[in-house]
Amino acid sequence: MTEQSIIFFDIDGTLLNFDKKLPQSTKEAVFKLKELGHIVAIATGRAPFMFEGLRKELEIDTYVSYNGQYVVLNGEVLYTNPLNIASLEQLTEFALSNNHPVVFMDHEDMKANVPKHPFIKESIATLKIDHFPTHDPNYYKSHDLYQTLLFCPEGEEHQYIEKFTAFDYIRWHPVCVDILPKGGSKAKGIEKIVNALGIPANKQYAFGDGPNDFEMLTTIENSVAMGNGEEKLKKLAKYVTKSVEEDGILYGLQMIGLL
Repeated sequence: MTEQSIIFFDIDGTLLNFDKKLPQSTKEAVFKLKELGHIVAIATGRAPFMFEGLRKELEIDTYVSYNGQYVVLNGEVLYTNPLNIASLEQLTEFALSNNHPVVFMDHEDMKANVPKHPFIKESIATLKIDHFPTHDPNYYKSHDLYQTLLFCPEGEEHQYIEKFTAFDYIRWHPVCVDILPKGGSKAKGIEKIVNALGIPANKQYAFGDGPNDFEMLTTIENSVAMGNGEEKLKKLAKYVTKSVEEDGILYGLQMIGLL
C-alpha cells in the first residue's frame, strides 16, 4: 500500500462546482485516493446536515464542519467548540434593533429568530440545499450552537466586529456573515484529526478556494489553492491547480503526485 496521506477538501468551489454539482472527475479521483490507501476528509464551513448527501456519495466519514467547530473522525464526534451563548444573546438583541435577522445552527438543524426575511431566502438559496431554516427565536437557549448566520449588507458587519469581540466573522454572501467562536478555524479542526491519527505534517494535504480557507492553506504543509480561488489565497498556497470547472481536483492531485 502507498504510504498513507490525509487529504482535506473544502466543498463549495472545490469539491462542488459553481452549480453545486460534483464533477465526475472529482468523484473518481476521491475513490482512487481511497483505493491507494489514503484518507479523504472534508473541511467546510457548512453544517453537517448541509453535506450529508455528498458524504454518502463519496463515502466520507471524517470531516471538519462549521469551520472547525464540529469535528468528526470515522463517524464519531471528536471535538466541538460551541458559541458563547451569553454573548450571542446580546448580539441577537442588537441585531434585531438593526433589522438584521440571525439563524442559529447546531449539528442537526438551523432556526431563524424571525419568521421570514428576504436576506435569509436570498443567501440560503445560493447553497442549493433542501434544508431551510424554520422559525424558533429561542433555539439557542436549549442547544449548543456552532455557528450563527448574521444577515446584513456588506460593510454593516463592522459594528458587530467592534462590539462583540467573542466572535470571528466571515462573509460568504453579500447579505450574510458567518459568526464563529473567536479563533476558531478549519486549521484547528484539522489539527484535532491529524493529531488523533498521528499523521505527520508532510503527509497532510488540503484543497480550498475561499476566505475561510486561509488558515487551513497557510497551516497545512501541502496546501493547494483552486484556480478559481481568491488571488490572495493562491499567493499563500504551496500549489495552485486549475479551476473546479476544469477538473481542478484531479489535475491538482496529479500535480502533487498523489495520483
